[in-house]
Amino acid sequence: MQFTLFMDKYPTHHLDILKIDTVCTSVDEIISFFRDKVEADARACFIAEFDHYAHTSSLPDGEIAENIKAAKNLIFCFGLKLPNPLAMAPRPRSIGVCELDDRFAISFLEAPNPAMHQIMLDWVADLEKSKTPA
Repeated sequence: MQFTLFMDKYPTHHLDILKIDTVCTSVDEIISFFRDKVEADARACFIAEFDHYAHTSSLPDGEIAENIKAAKNLIFCFGLKLPNPLAMAPRPRSIGVCELDDRFAISFLEAPNPAMHQIMLDWVADLEKSKTPA
């Protein structure tokens, strides 16, 4: 995983997985992988899948980079505590998956709770472990 301050302010983790290095053949398969992780964790709650590609391509002024073939978000929430109204701002969580010509790009914003953030890092590490042997 790599860390970037996207647009110089959003703490973002991302990973590119070459298509030849994974058993997954589509964005849907990767989203399903992460959805299984969410549904298996009692602290997490699945909310939705969002087809960002379909939404953006349906807009009259929608723009999608030429190399992006598909793009979906898995939306979920850990929501262990609600200590004050500001805790709503960084929720829910989302993991984005894009298909590019030769790879899949996985990205998500850093979670404010370090333990929940580590869970998302672990899920991505599990996805990496599911790669086919070279």
